[in-house]
Amino acid sequence: MDKIYRTRGNILYCTERGIRISGPKLGRPAKEPDKEAKKQAYQDALDRNCSEGKFGEGKRRCGLNLIKAKLQETSETVIIMNLIVMNLAHLYRGLFVFFSKSVFRAYRTTFLLLAGRFLVVAA
Repeated sequence: MDKIYRTRGNILYCTERGIRISGPKLGRPAKEPDKEAKKQAYQDALDRNCSEGKFGEGKRRCGLNLIKAKLQETSETVIIMNLIVMNLAHLYRGLFVFFSKSVFRAYRTTFLLLAGRFLVVAA
């Protein structure tokens, strides 16, 4: 996805359509920073952090950094596929843990008896 820069034209475009974009104002910084704007920028960063982290995880763990999307439609498709792949990976991890715990519970006495034999021999 393309980054939206805070140019005068982009700011005007967004304000006409009721879109709020966060970031510093254009021009020289004020001597006393606006506390409300600073708080809003901080909250925007917190809101973005979760989704950006998921995209980073998808790129690292699922190989989604190999996909290069140029058009808007393909970018949207990549985002949807990213969510699907991440959810499936999470589901498979959960199922693996669930079944491995249930197998261990079912055969716990057998495992403990076998481990006890080896511990006695080793001692």
